[in-house]
Amino acid sequence: MSIVDLHTHSKASDGQYSPSELVRLAHQWGVEVLALTDHDTLNGLSEAACAAREAGIRFIKGVELSAREYHTFHILGYGEFTPGSPMAEKCDGARQGRKNKALRIIDYLYDKGMHITMEEIQSIAGEANIGRPHFARLMLDKGYISNYREAFDRYLDTDEYHDRVEITKQPVARCIEKIKTSGGKAVLAHPYQIGIDNDAMEKLVRELVELGLDGIECYYPKHTAEMTKFYLSLAKRYGLHVTGGSDFHGEKYKPEIELARWDLDVGWLMDMF
Repeated sequence: MSIVDLHTHSKASDGQYSPSELVRLAHQWGVEVLALTDHDTLNGLSEAACAAREAGIRFIKGVELSAREYHTFHILGYGEFTPGSPMAEKCDGARQGRKNKALRIIDYLYDKGMHITMEEIQSIAGEANIGRPHFARLMLDKGYISNYREAFDRYLDTDEYHDRVEITKQPVARCIEKIKTSGGKAVLAHPYQIGIDNDAMEKLVRELVELGLDGIECYYPKHTAEMTKFYLSLAKRYGLHVTGGSDFHGEKYKPEIELARWDLDVGWLMDMF
């Protein structure tokens, strides 16, 4: 058993801190095993792994992929994901895909009365893959919204947004396939966010197990005790590993989310490294 946080984000995607800064924060927080799971990119993993060695904490390489079947349907992948692997190739392709998506977001927000340029959003994102938090930050800076949460509630997480912008996500079968054929482990992230009832969730989990799912993120800051109990029962029923993570992005982007310290057995993940 170890004190772990298996779901975090850095500046390599849409987090506040660089990979090495994130590792140092986790070490100060008392995390013994940390996974970096940026969106559609592996770019921060080498830096984080090096910082983890210096800090004396164990590090797990990860990534977070978005599936098309539901608005908020994410699969976490853990593994070495070496250059040339199917996962590395997918992430390379995703970078251009995210630029194309950014252009769609710009058009969408223009129709809402907001003038945002690619140059402006690129200056916010830097070298990272462009994501919604970068748009939210720029919208706030330009006075289009009064707080960060409003960007998602009114614009970036609505049915209209998903219908117009999120049109290139891959099916979950493809996401899991990329993880598994790269030698990794696949975990269902924050299942509550999918927004389906327990019967539908169990049906979904059965389908994911057939595709090769390895685990469920049962422990998550926004899961209620009742939710956690249900997800733990699903893990036991279908022989899945139990994981937990914070989904930490930094206080600037998700001020309500701190790094997590779940007490879990992660030997099945550490065996890959």
